[in-house]
Amino acid sequence: MLDIALRKQHGNFQLDLAFQSDGAKVTALFGRSGSGKTSVINMVAGLVRPDQGRVAVDGRVLFDGEKGIDLPPPRRRVGYVFQEGRLFPHYTVRGNLTYGMERTPASERFIQFDQVIDVLGIGALLDRRPSRLSGGEKQRVAIGRALLSSPRLLLMDEPLAALDGARKDELLPFIALLPGQFGVPILYVSHAVDEVLRLADHLLLMNDGKLEDSGTVEDVMGRSGFAEVSGRRDPASIVTAMVTQHDRLHGTTHLSFPGGVIRVPLLSAPAGRKLRVRIDAGDVMLSLTRPTGLSVQNIFPARVVSLRHESGLVDVGLDLGCMLHAQISEQAYADLGLNIGLPLYALVKTAAISRSDIAEHEPAKDEHPTLAEEEI
Repeated sequence: MLDIALRKQHGNFQLDLAFQSDGAKVTALFGRSGSGKTSVINMVAGLVRPDQGRVAVDGRVLFDGEKGIDLPPPRRRVGYVFQEGRLFPHYTVRGNLTYGMERTPASERFIQFDQVIDVLGIGALLDRRPSRLSGGEKQRVAIGRALLSSPRLLLMDEPLAALDGARKDELLPFIALLPGQFGVPILYVSHAVDEVLRLADHLLLMNDGKLEDSGTVEDVMGRSGFAEVSGRRDPASIVTAMVTQHDRLHGTTHLSFPGGVIRVPLLSAPAGRKLRVRIDAGDVMLSLTRPTGLSVQNIFPARVVSLRHESGLVDVGLDLGCMLHAQISEQAYADLGLNIGLPLYALVKTAAISRSDIAEHEPAKDEHPTLAEEEI
């Protein structure tokens, strides 16, 4: 459990937030650049001292301003992975990996060298210098080095920000495995929606040094505040679904969810894989009768459960076995005669859901990601 309350004045910028994250494998700090995310994890790590506050991990107090507790970084048992690997250039990969391990008393080590090598797939890299590694390989080694200090908490500060799309896609599955494989929770900083969808259980939404929202990924991403901070055009719904089949002839994958079956662009995920799907409210159309003669393939019976008017638009909350939000104009609201309890149909175009709006979640426990051939 994370129990964190921090206050810090940086010139004209004030950071002031408090949160608890109980039982989450990955807690994501999400917000625009300059919102204070990195400052938060630097204070948790002990690299920056708060003006006031408290930091505790599983009941162990790392900092308490009132009680005068301020453990130095080496005693906090917190691993840190930065945006760039920051590997020691004069050490081999093996030397970088064992650096933190050798500084952790043997009696406190609960993560084994061979286990880290296996999970991260870096056995072939042990004798290389950092200069001979790709960006993705450097980050895997940096993660391994942090893990081998046997931390009670792993901090990750936008570890994929410096990577291109291919290397980012390569590394995400490795990060997703870490909490389950090693029992170490992660506090993960990001401003990328796809990373949060893929990794996080608990989401903290930061803006201008303050905590705007907190809760499950599904709840926070579905509220209007997330759309404003993330820069997305509409609020959205996060639907948990499972792959049932691939229709390669028509280029679609079928996903089962509480509302039925939704077709999305063709994916490579195997049948049975659990996914999260982000559906923008502005991409959901409404019809009072089941439409025919349309190109839209995803048509779901639903019932209106909430109506919220804001800035000339109406957010329509729909129950179709799970919550789905539609955003329509006031004119459309009036023409449809919407009211609470009204049955209707929700329509979602397959093409409106991009692959970046779909993320695997909770990988199989016995499944390890594989390296791209050029990385071996």
